[in-house]
Amino acid sequence: MEATVRGVPVHYVESGSGTPVLALHGAGVDHREIAHALEPVFTAAPGFRRLYPDLPGMGLTPAAATIASNDDVLDLLLGFIDNTIGSGPLLVLGHSYGGYLARAIAQRRPEQVTGLALICPVGAHTGRVPEHTVLVSSAGLAVELSPELESSYRGYFVVQTAETLRRFRDVVAPSASLVDESALARIFSRWELQERPQSVKTYPHPVLILAGRQDSTAGYTAPADLAGQYPRCTLAVLDHAGHALLHEQPTLAHALLVEWLARVREHSAT
Repeated sequence: MEATVRGVPVHYVESGSGTPVLALHGAGVDHREIAHALEPVFTAAPGFRRLYPDLPGMGLTPAAATIASNDDVLDLLLGFIDNTIGSGPLLVLGHSYGGYLARAIAQRRPEQVTGLALICPVGAHTGRVPEHTVLVSSAGLAVELSPELESSYRGYFVVQTAETLRRFRDVVAPSASLVDESALARIFSRWELQERPQSVKTYPHPVLILAGRQDSTAGYTAPADLAGQYPRCTLAVLDHAGHALLHEQPTLAHALLVEWLARVREHSAT
């Protein structure tokens, strides 16, 4: 599907019906990674309309010259919400870079965003992160990827098994050729949002923050520090998980996300 926002054709995939959930992927991939990880969650928790857009410069959404900063990306996403969802309540979920944008959306529209989930979120600046460490490496794993993609897989996953390799091949690797590197360089050169996401303690809605104990990209201390900014926050730091937490600890992640959705429903009904 496609929604034109400020002249930019935003490609997205939509599934289901009910309360809208806007799910934002990380940098260097497209909607397929987060959609693949989340759809089993919504099988267990029906009643949600899921929208998975490709962020500018990734997937099938171009990054026009007018998109020159993360503030521009944020404005585009707010316009996307207006075009596809309207002014009604919605949930926002983001992984990595998508988590940075998700926090900003919730800050801009705290009454509309009735639930927020952040998975391995990055922030305005990178804090302390552990060195990349491979915890599990299956003997004789036949990677059979190009050298560039193999390096990406080896540097992304701390659990390197046939299953995580399959997930990488299916939903991460196919997006590599669709990334507009020059556009992302332009946008990320103005990474910090003018109105930095500093969620005030009056944000009343349920929040979930998941961090990987072995995450060498976002770390786990900075995401954990965010929990203090949200009075209705569940924080989980998962061992046996890096930045690819959704692939490496899917069972735990799914359970925590289903519980978050239940809290959102309960809170919205009061």
